[in-house]
Amino acid sequence: MTPEALELSVLVLYLMVATVLVFIMHAGFAMLEAGLTRQKNAANIIGKNLMTISIGMVAYFAIGWALMYGDQVAGLFGTTGFFLTGYEPYELVAGEVGFPIEIDFAFQAMFAATAATIVSGAVAERMKFGAYVAVAVVMTAVIYPVVGAWTWGGGWVAELGFYDFAGSTIVHMTGGVAALVGAKVLGPRIGKYDPVTGKARAIPGHSMPLVALGTLLLFFGWFGFNGGSVLALDGVAISLVLLTTALAGGAGGATAGIWTRLSGGKWDVAMMANGILAGLVGITAGANVVSPLMALVVGIIAGVVVVVAVSAIDGIRIDDPVGAISVHGVVGIVGTLWVGLADAENGLFFGGGADLLVAQLIGIAGVAAWVAVSSGVLFGVLKAMGQLRVSEQEEVEGLDVHEHGFPGYPELAGK
Repeated sequence: MTPEALELSVLVLYLMVATVLVFIMHAGFAMLEAGLTRQKNAANIIGKNLMTISIGMVAYFAIGWALMYGDQVAGLFGTTGFFLTGYEPYELVAGEVGFPIEIDFAFQAMFAATAATIVSGAVAERMKFGAYVAVAVVMTAVIYPVVGAWTWGGGWVAELGFYDFAGSTIVHMTGGVAALVGAKVLGPRIGKYDPVTGKARAIPGHSMPLVALGTLLLFFGWFGFNGGSVLALDGVAISLVLLTTALAGGAGGATAGIWTRLSGGKWDVAMMANGILAGLVGITAGANVVSPLMALVVGIIAGVVVVVAVSAIDGIRIDDPVGAISVHGVVGIVGTLWVGLADAENGLFFGGGADLLVAQLIGIAGVAAWVAVSSGVLFGVLKAMGQLRVSEQEEVEGLDVHEHGFPGYPELAGK
């Protein structure tokens, strides 16, 4: 084997490991969402996550990749590469050395499915399964790929100087905005708000152990999500990314736990979990360009922001059972803006001026507008067709039996 062939093989191995780590995150989402919702909807949550990764990869293969990375029209979307056609087998793409198109697609497809699955938790316990499948298809085939075309695909947002290393906006805010629109159009779960006072009521999830398992699987997978995004065998860059990722996630979880103890008198375990995820979302945009200290700071900020945001979202009568809008949408914005402030070379805090921060703001606004409008049309059409929300009886009795014909916990059925 020549040195060049060996280098390519090692690069593919690195990307394979990163791809597998991001894939594992989908198990984390499934466990987290199942734990934070009621047992009568456990199978439904698992089914949605299984369909997201399954049909999402197919939709991204058929349409999404081409829109995101094909030859662009006016910096808006691609027009070539549907079903990965037009490439030579194992054609080398991207980077100084390049790597086969096949492994590049596999890694990118995991990100597309991640953006879609963020929606799943926010619309849990009252959305028809078929409607969610339609949402997963459109998210991975159109909505997310267009965002990707504007940014990672070299489109108009990228030309502004916008920077998002691994997807605080591109993946997480995209999913968060779609989740916000979906939860708003669906309306809250039965019993979520007091009919007299209008105040939000707690609807506890059924398994805190599943919440912890899901969170730790997500934390584990995030090292591939961010570490793999270096897309090169650069030991220095990968080392920094892994360190900043770990510090931000840890700081987010610790801060959220301490904040809930100080503000409410109790250590909120679910909020610790969301704090970890918030810290990870917060560092994702700048994991390779901020210092370890700045990673720690953004994790602390994210840990506070997510607690405040969850309460605020509840307060405006948007029912998000898992806090996805706050974790991914709100903190995705925070993390993207943090790059404009804390980038070690170009950030406002370090003498780089406001140009990068302005580019970040414009990028956030543009992406949010596209996702809000496109997902609004999607959810609006499903609602107009009568295909969006389950009946009151189905919601009360649980989606597992009505949508899937079998309870997630058959030994507990009827108790």
